[in-house]
Amino acid sequence: MIANITRRSLMAGSAALAAAAALAPMRALAATNINYWHHFTSQAEFAGLKAVMEAFAKANPEIVVTQENIPNPEFMAKFTAAVVSGSRPDTTMVTAERLADMLAMEGLVDITARVDGWPEKANFPADRWAGISKEGKIYGVPAFAFVDWGYYRSDWFEEAGIAGPPTTYAEFVDIAKKLTDPTKGRFGFGMRGGAGGQKYVLDMMESFGAPVVDAEGNIGLDRDKAIEAVKFYAGLFTTEKVVPPSAPGDGYRQIMEAFRTGQTAMVWHHTGSFQEISAALKPGVEFKTFAIPAGPAARVARLAYLYNGLMKEENADASWDWISYWGQAEPAIAFLEKTGYFPANAAVVKDERITGNPLYAPAVETLAFGRLPANFVGIAGWSEHTVLAAFQKVLIGQMTAEDAVDEMIAGLEETK
Repeated sequence: MIANITRRSLMAGSAALAAAAALAPMRALAATNINYWHHFTSQAEFAGLKAVMEAFAKANPEIVVTQENIPNPEFMAKFTAAVVSGSRPDTTMVTAERLADMLAMEGLVDITARVDGWPEKANFPADRWAGISKEGKIYGVPAFAFVDWGYYRSDWFEEAGIAGPPTTYAEFVDIAKKLTDPTKGRFGFGMRGGAGGQKYVLDMMESFGAPVVDAEGNIGLDRDKAIEAVKFYAGLFTTEKVVPPSAPGDGYRQIMEAFRTGQTAMVWHHTGSFQEISAALKPGVEFKTFAIPAGPAARVARLAYLYNGLMKEENADASWDWISYWGQAEPAIAFLEKTGYFPANAAVVKDERITGNPLYAPAVETLAFGRLPANFVGIAGWSEHTVLAAFQKVLIGQMTAEDAVDEMIAGLEETK
């Protein structure tokens, strides 16, 4: 599990960490060897990584990249161990919500000067850099985007006489009810109430007017609005009964399998699962995509850019060549075609291979209103161990929405 990192505990507990000598870069006579840490998990992601690495090798034969996969739940513990023990890799994957923790332990290299001198920088709007910057310094290059959207069984919608996907929560609930039929093993929505489900609880609260970080950068929760959001979202399971009974324990794999095998009519995820869904169902016939519906206070869909950064100065030129390569057009399109992950480069989004596919249209639409995820030291541990745990207790009747939100607020105070 990911360590529950707070400002007070970030550097504690490192005495037992062993040095990972095998990760130290080796120099070959004709090539510079660098390694790359990532937490890809699916076959599609590995296929995309392979495509990018092969293209990079052809363009840069003097650089050899060794990829090292680290399971996502263990990533921050491994990252911390590498920093403390002095066994850092050359390059690493970085998510916006982990940036504050990584910088607090001085785990990333400032690459501002390299980025400012990079010709491709002009094709990356300012919001692309927000999640990887702090105090005017840049610590990574956007590799691709997790653009939130939904999938829906267009064939089921047609059978039920439903014109199209929902644009508001009210429409969403109405459609979910119409498409729920427990006697057929069908449910309107596949809720991710298990591992990874904390993201949707935070998004739901923000859509009701309770962001964890407000416009002025203050950390906290509007209790009344957060309670309203938790009641609504949990109610899809406890009251409306439009989600499978397994929802409290359903993680990514479970909600994907349920949608692919005809158990759910709608599911929320991001573009990264597009290829997996397309392999199981006929695009445009059995399923289509849609933008996340609007809540009472806001339409919340995340543009969670994935970044690649440097962890040490050694081999910095070769490392920069590797991480900046991801931002170029051809590797971005190659990765999209293997995974569904959207390019971060705005110029690439205009490529006809994207604009010519109507199923990508909701993602392009979301680029105009999507929001970056909240980012502060301790959010990863708080959201997983406090927010998700409290929400799950509401789902199974062990806690009220009021008590759950109070627990979230108390846990949030401990991160300060």
